[in-house]
Amino acid sequence: MDEIGRKDLKKGQGKLGIFRGVLTQKKKFISIMSIIVLAELTGSILFSANFAADLILDLLLCLLVVFLCFGVFNKRKKSDELQQSEQRLKHVFDALDVAIWSHDLVNDTLWMNPGIEKLYGYPLKAFYRNKALWKDVIYSEDLPLLEERAAHLQKGEPFTSQYRIVRPDGEIRWIMDRGVPTLDPKGDLIDFNSVLFDITDRKESEERYRSLVEMSPDFIAVCSRDRIDYINEAGRRLFGGDLIGKPAAALLPEALLLKMKETEGKSQFEYEAVRSDGTAITAEMASMPIHYEGREARQIVGRDISERKETERMIHHMAYFDALTGLPNRNMFRKRVGEALKSRSEQKLAVLFLDLDRFKMINDTKGHTAGDSILKIVAEKLVKAAGAEGMVSRHSGDEFIILLENAEREQAAQTAQRIIEELSSPIEVNSQPFFITASIGISTYPYDGFDEEMLTKQADTAMYQAKEKGKNNYQFYSAKLQGQSLRKMELENGLRKAMEDEELVLYYQPQVDLETGSLTGAEALIRWHGPDGFIQPLEFIPLAEETGLIVPLGKWILERACTEAVIWKKNTGKDVPVAVNISARQFLEDDFAESVMDILELTGLQPSNLELEITESIMQDIDRSSKILKKLKETGVKIAIDDFGTGYSSLSCLKYLPIDRIKIDKSFVDDITSTSRGAMVKTIIDMGSNLDFDVIAEGIESEEQAVFLREHSCLTGQGYLYGKPEPAEELMKKLKEPVLLS
Repeated sequence: MDEIGRKDLKKGQGKLGIFRGVLTQKKKFISIMSIIVLAELTGSILFSANFAADLILDLLLCLLVVFLCFGVFNKRKKSDELQQSEQRLKHVFDALDVAIWSHDLVNDTLWMNPGIEKLYGYPLKAFYRNKALWKDVIYSEDLPLLEERAAHLQKGEPFTSQYRIVRPDGEIRWIMDRGVPTLDPKGDLIDFNSVLFDITDRKESEERYRSLVEMSPDFIAVCSRDRIDYINEAGRRLFGGDLIGKPAAALLPEALLLKMKETEGKSQFEYEAVRSDGTAITAEMASMPIHYEGREARQIVGRDISERKETERMIHHMAYFDALTGLPNRNMFRKRVGEALKSRSEQKLAVLFLDLDRFKMINDTKGHTAGDSILKIVAEKLVKAAGAEGMVSRHSGDEFIILLENAEREQAAQTAQRIIEELSSPIEVNSQPFFITASIGISTYPYDGFDEEMLTKQADTAMYQAKEKGKNNYQFYSAKLQGQSLRKMELENGLRKAMEDEELVLYYQPQVDLETGSLTGAEALIRWHGPDGFIQPLEFIPLAEETGLIVPLGKWILERACTEAVIWKKNTGKDVPVAVNISARQFLEDDFAESVMDILELTGLQPSNLELEITESIMQDIDRSSKILKKLKETGVKIAIDDFGTGYSSLSCLKYLPIDRIKIDKSFVDDITSTSRGAMVKTIIDMGSNLDFDVIAEGIESEEQAVFLREHSCLTGQGYLYGKPEPAEELMKKLKEPVLLS
C-alpha cells in the first residue's frame, strides 16, 4: 500500500474510532444493534417496496450520521466496556449484508465497511487508493444517471439511484444506492454517506416477468382505483394507444367492472369489446385481485376469441341447419319437437313427412348442380306454404319434415294442400322448367305417437302410402296400413331365424391411405342372404333398431369381426384394424363396455386393432355416453364418429369426448365438387385437425373426389373407387399379396 493509501486508511480508522465513541454506554449499543437487526430482518421489504426501502435506508443513514456526529462531541478514553462494544459493532458491520460508504469531504477521509468488498469484488484498499473507483466501475450506459444524482446531492437532498456495475471478473450486478449528503451553513457539501444494496436478483426477476408479460399474445392489464395502471403490448395493439392512467372503462364495460368489484377472488367473463380500428370483437378474460405498488388492484388477462366464436357458430349452424337450403336439419327438428312436447305436453302437434316424387331421375339426368338448385327453390316454397306456424326442416336428400304446433288434423290437411298447390307451378333452372310433385305423410300427437321418433316414423309410413296412391297427394297415418306392417313382421321373423340359421355374413370394405393406396384397415358390414335372395341392410337394420334385435345382432357382428381380424393376423402376420358400426341403442346398453372387453378377451384381438363407429345420436345423452366412451378408451379401443355432419354433433360436445376419428358422410362426398359441399367438407377436415382428430371420408367413387380430399389433407378414405365390400376370405388374399388399391 502506498503512502497516500496508508494515510487515508489511517484517517478512515480514525473516523471509525470517532464513530465507536458512540458506544460508551451499553444502552446506546443495544439501540444500534436493534436498528441494524431490524434492517436485516426487513431485507425482503427492501427489494419489494421502493417506499419501504427508502424509509429504512434513510433511517439507517440518519442514524449513522447522528452517531458519527455524536461520537465527535463525545470522545473519551477507551475502557474495557467500550472496547467490547466496539468489537460487537465491528462484528455487526462485518455481518451486515449491505455496503456502507462514508466520505468526509472536509478532511477527505473515507470509511467503508467490508460489505463494499463483497458488493464490488474489489478489496477495500483499492477504494482508498482510488476514491473514484466506485464511479469507474459503473456500466457505461448508466453513467448519465450520475448527473441527476449529483444535482440532488448538491442541494442537500437524499437521492436513491439504481445502476449497474462491472465487477473485476466481468460480472454485471445491479445496485440500489441511497445517498444522504450533509451541507454546511454556506450550502457546501461537507459529508456524504451512502448505503448500497445488491438488487441483481430482483432486477433479473423483474426483467423475466416483464418479458413474459410483454411478449404474451394475450392482453394483460392492471387496474386500481378505477384506473388502468398497466397494460402490455398486446393490449395496446388490441385497444390502441397508451391507456395507462385512463379510466378502466376504456378497457372493460362498466357493467363488467361492477361485476368484478362484486366478485371475490378469481372471476371469468366473456364480453363484447371494440378494437382500436372500430371492429367489434368478442373477448374472454380472467381477473384476480393482486397488490400493485402497495395498493389493492385487479390483474386482467384476456384475449380476442372472435375467430373461435365464429367457428363455434359455424359448427353450431352445421349441426342444426342444412348447408344447402339453410333450413333446420333433423337435429333441429328433433330438438324443437322435444321442446314442444316437454313444455306443453297436452297440446296437439302434426308432423308432415314430405318426399319429392321422381327427384332421383332429375339428379341422374341433369346432374347434382341442377338438383341442388331445385332443392333450394323447393325449400323456399315449403317455407311459404307452411307459414309462420310451421317449421320446415330438411331430413335428407329430397325429404323434408314440417312441424306444426297447436295444429289439429284440419290445419295439417290445409298445410299439406297448400304445399301441393305451391309446387304445382314449374320450377325453372337454367332456363329449363321442371315439374316437381311431392308425396306427404301426416302423423299427429298424441294419436299416432308420443315422441319425435314415433311421430316421424308414422308420418314416413303414411308418406309411402301416399306414393302407393299415385304420388302428389297427402295421407294421414292409419293403423289400417297393413301392407308395410305385414312386411315388417315377415322381416322381423326372418331376421330372428337368420341369426339362428347363420344366414348373416360380414363383408369388409377396405380403408386406404389416399396418398399411397395402401390398405390401412377395413369396415365390417352386415349382409343377409335369405332363402328368397339378398335383403338390403337399409331394409332390415332399421327394423332391428325398432324391435331391439339390434342388440344381439350388434354383439354377433362385433364378435365375428374380431374373430376374423385375429384369423387375418394368424394367416398373414399383419395387423388389420377393423371398424365396427355400433347402433345408439346397443351403445347405451348398461353392460356395453363390459361386453366389448369380454369379446376382446375371448377372441384375443388387441384393443388397438378395434375401432367402434358410433353415430352422432349419442349426443342426446352426452353424460352417459361420455362415461362409456372413456371406459372403452382406457382399454385402448379406438372411437370414431360415423356420418359426421348429418346429426347431433356440436363442437362444445365433441371436444370433451375421447374421439380418435371423425368420418365424413357419403352425402357430403357425393357433391364434394360443388361449392357449398366442398366448403363444408373442408371445414370438417379443418375442425378435425384443430381438435386433433383423424378424418376419414366414405363413399369415394371418383378420382376427382379423392384428389379434392388429398389436397385438403384428408388422407384416409373408403369407397367403390378403392374396393367394394367383400367377404373376409377375399380381403385376406389381398393381405397375403398386397397391392395398391386404386
